[in-house]
Amino acid sequence: MKDSHGLFEKIATPFEGCFELLPIVRKDSRGSFVKTFHIDAFVELGLETDFKEEYHSESIKNVLRGMHFQTPPADHVKLVSCTAGAVKDVVVDLRKNSATFGKHCVFELTAEKNNMLYIPKGLAHGFLTLSERATMVYKVTSVYSPEHDKGVLWSSCGIDWQCDTPILSERDKKHPSLAEFDSPF
Repeated sequence: MKDSHGLFEKIATPFEGCFELLPIVRKDSRGSFVKTFHIDAFVELGLETDFKEEYHSESIKNVLRGMHFQTPPADHVKLVSCTAGAVKDVVVDLRKNSATFGKHCVFELTAEKNNMLYIPKGLAHGFLTLSERATMVYKVTSVYSPEHDKGVLWSSCGIDWQCDTPILSERDKKHPSLAEFDSPF
């Protein structure tokens, strides 16, 4: 489905409210130009637009960041993209009443493809860096709240990361397993 502005293609995923977005890429002899957000187009596509913060992270190959989320009342929608390199991007549905509760969905986000992932509240998010370096950009609809910042253990969700020894933060090594996590969503 494309919006009437012709700026984004919205591709449904198996998870309700989660979409892959493909922006229009304009290329010429100088390089390329991509519009990654347009309020009218997002509203027309039924996507939340009230972003409060934006982050950039840079990671080396085999860095795994995840599986992260914020709990209510500081939960948020995320819009993520890979602006340099490539990542295996994964979401896990933590919404108890969802038909896909506990399941995961895998995407490849790349700077070359310019694709983005729109992640609704109640999904954990993480990624593994596939290229030598990757830069991720995240827009979120709530302000960072340390007491609501949570995660589930990356290795407990049935995801085939295809990396035996990912590089992890100490925090990401200590999250509860998905089975141990009592979801507030």
